[in-house]
Amino acid sequence: MAKGYSKELVGVRDGSVVPALKADGRKVLSRRRETLATFDLSQSTVAKASGDTNVIGVLPKGHRFAGVRITSSVSLGTATIAIGYAGAPAAYRAAAVFTAVETPTTAAPTAALTADPVDSDTEIFFTVGTAALPSSGILVMELHYTGR
Repeated sequence: MAKGYSKELVGVRDGSVVPALKADGRKVLSRRRETLATFDLSQSTVAKASGDTNVIGVLPKGHRFAGVRITSSVSLGTATIAIGYAGAPAAYRAAAVFTAVETPTTAAPTAALTADPVDSDTEIFFTVGTAALPSSGILVMELHYTGR
């Protein structure tokens, strides 16, 4: 039977390069980290109107995106949320409604998961669209990223 190797392991484990290359520590055996972001929708510190943004956290220099898990105590109704960064506000989640209550949902597009680590600290935020967020409830976002 044939054996294949991921892009990250070609030259590292497949025997195609002698001596073997060292794996990129930002992608192979990297440490997983998380930033927890809790938004109390009843508080004035949360921007709720369509077009507003709320900061989830910072993707540190040299780290790469590994997903965002979203959980909410209430349906966000017709409000959409997109997740990304300056210049690409929907890079990590295209604008979409989030009506799942108490159901953790992961956003992790393939293009974002396979992107190179960031060159500088990158602020990650979500943008509200279509309608305002509800005036009560708790919205939790967990930003996952990996690096050395």
